[in-house]
Amino acid sequence: MAEGFDRSPAPQPVRLIDFDEAQVVPGTVPETFILVVSGTKPYLTMDVSLVPLTYIRQPEFWGVEVAGTLKGVGLPATAPYTVTLPLDGVLGTEGIEVIGASRRQAVKVP
Repeated sequence: MAEGFDRSPAPQPVRLIDFDEAQVVPGTVPETFILVVSGTKPYLTMDVSLVPLTYIRQPEFWGVEVAGTLKGVGLPATAPYTVTLPLDGVLGTEGIEVIGASRRQAVKVP
């Protein structure tokens, strides 16, 4: 066994989770936008984040995944969540596409 391997942190389980609503709102600076996504997370101890996909060329709709990370023991109690992501540098030519566990939603950005 490699030295220190047994003391290394274990990987955290990350999965796509569902969302109820996704909208793009104007930022405080002109010509900036913020993605706001909300829903219900399946575990009280789950952290929810928005993870933009990586592209070689700018797509029409930039994919943004709704990711749930379970840290420690999962308490099987649902809880509401709202997460935001500034869209600087992660905006498609038409807008963004929010990607959840069971559905996708394209949102056009002016």
